[in-house]
Amino acid sequence: MIKAYVGVTDRQWFDLLRSQTNLEEVNFWQPSGGRNFQAIRAGELFLFKLHRPDDFIVGGGIFAHFSLLPISLAWEAFQVGNGARDLFEMRTRVEKCRRVQPSAHEDYTIGCILLEQPFFLPRDRWIPIPNDWSPNIVQGKTYDLTAEPGRTLWNELQTRRGISPASPVVREATAAVGEPVLIQPRLGQGAFRILVTDGYERRCAFTGERTLPALDAAHIRPFSEIKEHRLDNGLLLRKDLHALFDRGCMTVTPELRIEVSKRIKEEFDNGKEYYRLHGQEMRPPAARHMYPAGESLAWHNEKVFKS
Repeated sequence: MIKAYVGVTDRQWFDLLRSQTNLEEVNFWQPSGGRNFQAIRAGELFLFKLHRPDDFIVGGGIFAHFSLLPISLAWEAFQVGNGARDLFEMRTRVEKCRRVQPSAHEDYTIGCILLEQPFFLPRDRWIPIPNDWSPNIVQGKTYDLTAEPGRTLWNELQTRRGISPASPVVREATAAVGEPVLIQPRLGQGAFRILVTDGYERRCAFTGERTLPALDAAHIRPFSEIKEHRLDNGLLLRKDLHALFDRGCMTVTPELRIEVSKRIKEEFDNGKEYYRLHGQEMRPPAARHMYPAGESLAWHNEKVFKS
């Protein structure tokens, strides 16, 4: 069974995102941050339905991940991809929907549904809602795309493929002779950051530090070289360790052992805290598919690390 979720959103969020160029990902946020989103799997479609009276499906994206995040981190990771021009506007819109008003500077948690390769349909290609849609639905509804009325919805999406450069999902999703299929989402920088953060259980791979604002998702090989945000090319590091890793003052061997360069002592006459990490085994991510790739670590050992 391949499913799609139709989520209800407002015209302001949709119009701002539709006006952006080269938008790789969006955050379909939930204001309360009180429930986990489990309606669909990574690689299935999440579609946008506007509030009444605009009872149409107007776009969507590939579901990549769900996370509960401080609003500041959600803004840092996705910026205008949150459907707001700045953090103040985002907070204003979120707080309008929250039942309990936060204090002025509270970094409260929101639900974040991360969508890759978003597409936005032109007005004359909007899709009427399925005939079983109830006006009482507030958040959204899941459809099986292999059975009615989901099958009709899928067919409607197919007829709209290729209508805009901003609709890669519709084109990709129809590759399997018209049958709905899971789609591997191409991660943007924001989703990479959150997936690596969650994959390492929000703890630094070198020290176990759990202070979230002090942590960074680091690329082992630069994105400029491999041209994709691969999860097995990521490490969650404390920000100072990330800087040292990028400068070649630290590395990780393919056996997942931390090595610290003597250059720290030579150049800065300091570094006792860092040398305590030398020879220790890094803390791997929870999921095996996210373990750092041996070839990427070997590249960093050979090309970046200053022994």
